[in-house]
Amino acid sequence: MLREPDILVVGGGVGGVAAALAACRAGRTVVLSEETDWIGGQLTSQAVPPDEHPWAEQFGVTATYRQLRESIRQYYRRWYPLRAEAQALTDLNPGAGRVSKLCIEPKVALAVLQAMLAPHVSAGRLTILTEHRPVAADSVGDTVRAVTLESLRDGTRRTISAAYVIDATETGELLEQAAVEHVIGAEARSAYDEPHAPGKADPLNQQGITVCFALSHHEGEDHTIDRPAEYGFWHSYRPEFWPGPLLGFLAPDPRTLEPVARTFEPNPQSDPLDVTADQSADAGDKELWGFRRILARKLHRPGAFDSDITLVNWPLNDYWLKPLIGAGEDGARLALEGARQLSLSVLYWLQTEAPRQDGGTGFPGLRIRPDVTGTPDGLAKAPYIRESRRIKAVTTVTEHDVAIDLVGPHGGTRYRDSVGVGGYRIDLHPSTGGDGYIDIGSVPFEIPLGALIPQRVRNLIPASKNIGTTHITNGCYRLHPVEWNIGESAGALAAHCLSTGVEPQQVQADDRRFQDFATVLDRAGIQRHWPDLRGY
Repeated sequence: MLREPDILVVGGGVGGVAAALAACRAGRTVVLSEETDWIGGQLTSQAVPPDEHPWAEQFGVTATYRQLRESIRQYYRRWYPLRAEAQALTDLNPGAGRVSKLCIEPKVALAVLQAMLAPHVSAGRLTILTEHRPVAADSVGDTVRAVTLESLRDGTRRTISAAYVIDATETGELLEQAAVEHVIGAEARSAYDEPHAPGKADPLNQQGITVCFALSHHEGEDHTIDRPAEYGFWHSYRPEFWPGPLLGFLAPDPRTLEPVARTFEPNPQSDPLDVTADQSADAGDKELWGFRRILARKLHRPGAFDSDITLVNWPLNDYWLKPLIGAGEDGARLALEGARQLSLSVLYWLQTEAPRQDGGTGFPGLRIRPDVTGTPDGLAKAPYIRESRRIKAVTTVTEHDVAIDLVGPHGGTRYRDSVGVGGYRIDLHPSTGGDGYIDIGSVPFEIPLGALIPQRVRNLIPASKNIGTTHITNGCYRLHPVEWNIGESAGALAAHCLSTGVEPQQVQADDRRFQDFATVLDRAGIQRHWPDLRGY
């Protein structure tokens, strides 16, 4: 029988794992639930290599996130047949992708995350319930007393009580189940006077989702899939804000919105050691094969791998026709199925009709990789979800806090209650409300504790994309290292409140109490303020 934990973490993505790890390191008992059979969210079940700021190798991430990154590199050094030159690199990029200095296979990230949690599982502090989803919450007044989880394997339900509940779900569904005040979609411009907000609030205007998949290429072989059921629709679909058909290599540049032709060359002969991944200098998204490559065959001894592996998370397979959140279970199901059909249609188009540099069409040698994603069909276990329900928080981060055009290159809000830092452009993908790309320069930013504190509910803490941001600022607070930092701070906060007998609202509101908590974060290696970056 499952013992009642101190802390229940619902959602085993990047933020959920970090929250559980922080709470367990503080000596607390934790139950961590996850809807898929893989913990790790964006890194694993969604199959998305991490998007990071350019200083991640030096500073600007937590000590445990740095440990995660280095442990992943060590995994490759220990178990993969790397060339001597690659083996010696301190900043090894296993996939030599351009989106990140750490492009990796989902299963490697999973192995390392499981290893980080393993001592706490063995000690009995941590129980992990995979393939469990929240279906109900019991709230009385301002307190969430219990959450009911349903097994996706056999349908059995268990209700778990805990002193603190952390919502680390990908869509913030626990906020709705526990009746925590929240918003979805886009706020009106009048709410915060954000220049890029729409004139009217639109809850169903949400960033598109993406069902990712992995590909290798085997010249002379034919791995063409059956024609997808909705291929005819996607083959003829041309968005109003797109320069041509969606299934094509011509797409807008997210920053300038100008039409730019992408290139696609499987298994290039160039040396992957020559790749420099720095999105601040070059977005890297114009050459699709190398953009999110997660295994580079030429980093390894000759003959070890007969192909690279690349991850398809491109402009072509962003899905924005139906919202995932706010349209009920049927609406979510239709959105997910639409996104899956789009991704399969992209694959079929690549295999049969995509233009080749030699003048031909189609790459039948492209093989989808179920072994990489851990699924029968090769599509990721879960969609890449960019936007969640968001709490009505004590502090809401707005465009005025982070947009470089508003605060200047060295501005940005400095919070007395900062619990971490992050850095990324305000990057909004096309949305279900008909918006195209909104890509805005931002300054390195801080994470205010007030953004993790609901205005009313006393013992629920968000730990993912469900904190107090807006539709606009979610675009820079949603990435892997920021979500990890949010989750780690949320887990540390719950543990601290249990140890001191104070509530999260009291920690945030009182300077002395916050300084006590800040000391905990400092000792854990959570950087709370940026250094002066003018020398970098």
